[in-house]
Formats: sequence, C-alpha cells, structure tokens
Amino acid sequence: MSIEVFNESGYDGVNEEMLIDVLSFALGEMDIHPDAEASIHIVDLDTIADLHVKWLDLEGPTDVMSFPMDELTPGYSRPDGATPGPAMLGDIVLCPEFAAKQATKAGHDLAHELALLTVHGSLHLLGYDHVDPAEEREMFALQNELLADWYDNVEARGVTYQPKPSGAGAFPTAADRLELDEKMEADDSGFGGVES
Repeated sequence: MSIEVFNESGYDGVNEEMLIDVLSFALGEMDIHPDAEASIHIVDLDTIADLHVKWLDLEGPTDVMSFPMDELTPGYSRPDGATPGPAMLGDIVLCPEFAAKQATKAGHDLAHELALLTVHGSLHLLGYDHVDPAEEREMFALQNELLADWYDNVEARGVTYQPKPSGAGAFPTAADRLELDEKMEADDSGFGGVES
C-alpha cells in the first residue's frame, strides 16, 4: 500500500506514522490491492471549511472528508473476485483542530479520534456511505470492527501509538455520532455543523 501524508495544518500532536498504519490496515482488511495508493491531507479549519462549502455546499468546518478517485470493490483476494490492478483510491482530508474538540466531547484523545476518522474516510473511499439508516448502521459497524481489530493488531505487533480506549464514545454507533454532532453544533466555539 502506498500512502502519502501531507500535513498542512500546522497542528501539533498528529502522528502521521499512526495514520498510515491504521489506513494501511483498514484497506488491507478490506482486501484492497496491496499496490493501491491513497493520500491523507491534514488541514486547518479554514481549509476544510472551504472544501466543505465547495464540495458539499455545507457551511463551516468538519472533521473528515473523502475524495474517491477509482471505483474499487473490496474483495481483491477472494477466489471468485476479479483481479483488479493497483488503483489510486483517493484522498482523505482530516482536520485535527476540529477532531480535537470532538475527541474531548467523546471522552478520548486526539490520536484515537484521528484513527477513527481515518478508518471512516477509508470506507468512504471504498464507496460506503451513511445516507440512509441501513447504510449508516453497516458503515459504522464496519468502522468500529476495523478500528478495534487494528488496535488488536498493533498490540500483537508490539507497536504502541496510544492505548485502546474503552469509553462509551470510543467505538460509536451511528446514533452516538449523531449525538456528538449535535453537541458540536450547539457548542459556542464557532465551528459549523459536522458532516463526516
């Protein structure tokens, strides 16, 4: 997996190696070709707010946005699956300043929030969405499974990024995340709505 990180945020405390690790793990678990490419852009509030308006016509900053490029279907290693070649999956854009505020409200640290958002963004690159309730439940369940499995994998490899959180907001359901979004919208911080 070829993953590039572009940190244009100026925000301290972003572990780029961890973001590459979690994205590589998630895509590998989804049977994406090992030579596929993706990028992670880490940006500030103004940049993500501009992207949010330009691409989703929604005011204010958000936590994560995904820009898929090639159409891919998970299942590269299935015996009955087609054998697609490597592809450019697309870009995941993260805003650590926004994510830090969400992490605090959810009761965990920024590193975990960015790992969660990276997995969330990777699923969007693969065509998952949360427009209707059934899709939303499926996507969030898969997101949480991949994230929990990544923590187990990291531990088995003897790598330490951050401890696996156990609080209620650590592996949120779609309903949990909606509640967090509502808290963020009600906050007087000047952040706009959340659209992951």
